[in-house]
Amino acid sequence: MTTPSLVPMILAGGKGERFWPLSRRQRPKQFLSLDGSGKSLLQATADRLLPISNSWADLWVITAAHLADGVREQLPDLPAANLLVEPEGRDTAPAVAWGTLEVANRYGEEAVVGFFPADPWIDDQVQFQETLLAAAQLAATESAIVTLGINPTYPSTGYGYIQQGDKVGIYGDLPAFRVKRFTEKPDLAKAEEFLAIGEFSWNSGMFIFRAGVALAELQNHTPDVITPLQAKGVAAYSELPKISIDYALMEKTQQAYVIPAQFGWDDLGDWNAIDRLLKQDKPNVELGRHIGLDTEGALLYNSNDDEVIVTIGLDDVVIVRDGKATLIVKKDRTQDIKKVLKDLQADPQLKDLL
Repeated sequence: MTTPSLVPMILAGGKGERFWPLSRRQRPKQFLSLDGSGKSLLQATADRLLPISNSWADLWVITAAHLADGVREQLPDLPAANLLVEPEGRDTAPAVAWGTLEVANRYGEEAVVGFFPADPWIDDQVQFQETLLAAAQLAATESAIVTLGINPTYPSTGYGYIQQGDKVGIYGDLPAFRVKRFTEKPDLAKAEEFLAIGEFSWNSGMFIFRAGVALAELQNHTPDVITPLQAKGVAAYSELPKISIDYALMEKTQQAYVIPAQFGWDDLGDWNAIDRLLKQDKPNVELGRHIGLDTEGALLYNSNDDEVIVTIGLDDVVIVRDGKATLIVKKDRTQDIKKVLKDLQADPQLKDLL
């Protein structure tokens, strides 16, 4: 078997909360088309990674049990053996650890594996692929756990930050740096300070490394995750801690490197991200039928072509109509959607809307 230069694995979990009511538990963000293209975020991610894997035979997906059928439907060419199904969600560290073990079992510990969230928006596909090949080159030649850093465009308090340390070389046409430190979701003052310093990147959640290097570092820093998986495989999931790969490994390892990415990126964290991507010189972003009077700065999404949203005198709102649920929220309150969903969860008559 010929091993590709990089074995990509898509992390396709998620609860489907921040894009409610369009996203639901069985239909999380990665299953949605949010840009009007008709292609879901998961499908777009797979399309971006196929040129790197060379074929579907070497592209992998790891997902939650309740989403597995949806992944199969969206990616019908994905081999059954390349879909890893977690019996329960334990955050990203167990997912990365299990996925790395499976790649090592198939290709050997020298194989370079990359983990990629299923649901970001990425511009400039050529630059994206060149960046991955540069990261794969670094990972193949050094005992490196490489992450891709995103150039921060504003002082976000919702992203993790990576501080660049010493420059270690040029890979492809891109510089690579040792990671000095990770900082998880700083307050506004700290985020503004990071931008002023100029050597910080946003954490993209993309990681590239040789399987054996990551397994050794997991054993060193988080044996309570990797040891049960090595002994029992997926059957160990119920005894694993719920922890992210950032906390379990990236903040502890001395082998972390960062390559600042040059492609456009957005993690599509909430409805305002769609507004950022699609806003042009029109007064509103309209995905679906809308008739408005004195309405500006609105994002309107209607999933049914037979229905219309009518607005009068509204500013800076998000209105989403899907099935039996309608969301109306000021743009600066979209992060509170998750709070409202707790009330839906508590009402037996409304739980089906989750």
